[in-house]
Amino acid sequence: MIIDTLKILFNRDLKRLITEVEQYKIEADIWKIKGQVNNSAGNLCLHLIGNLNTYVGGELGYTGYVRKRELEFSLKNVPRQELIQMIENTIEMINKTLDSLDENILENEYPILVFDRKTSTGYLLVHLTTHLTYHLGQINYHRRLIEND
Repeated sequence: MIIDTLKILFNRDLKRLITEVEQYKIEADIWKIKGQVNNSAGNLCLHLIGNLNTYVGGELGYTGYVRKRELEFSLKNVPRQELIQMIENTIEMINKTLDSLDENILENEYPILVFDRKTSTGYLLVHLTTHLTYHLGQINYHRRLIEND
């Protein structure tokens, strides 16, 4: 049951992420920063894609994904359609991985140390949904802030 709920939440918010990226009237604005806003929407997208592909795909789905975290924040001007394709690929990976999991795995210790102490797989997956939502909100504010210039 919780795996189905997680799948619904990941799909909902990753589709909202696509909508946010699509709503930028000027594609270059996806990569703008302003004032004390240090991360562009594009870099936050790359960060979310890297984060989910690492902790869900790489560790639970055995995709072989190798994260290059520094590029998530330094890479610039990835075309909008490429970002959207990367998000769509992440949705596909999330669905495939979560569909392959048994509910009992949620109580198991997550395979790697992510925080200051070990957690269960279920805890980490719930954390990843809140992390996605947190940055999705930042992207929404970024878009509206940049467009109001």
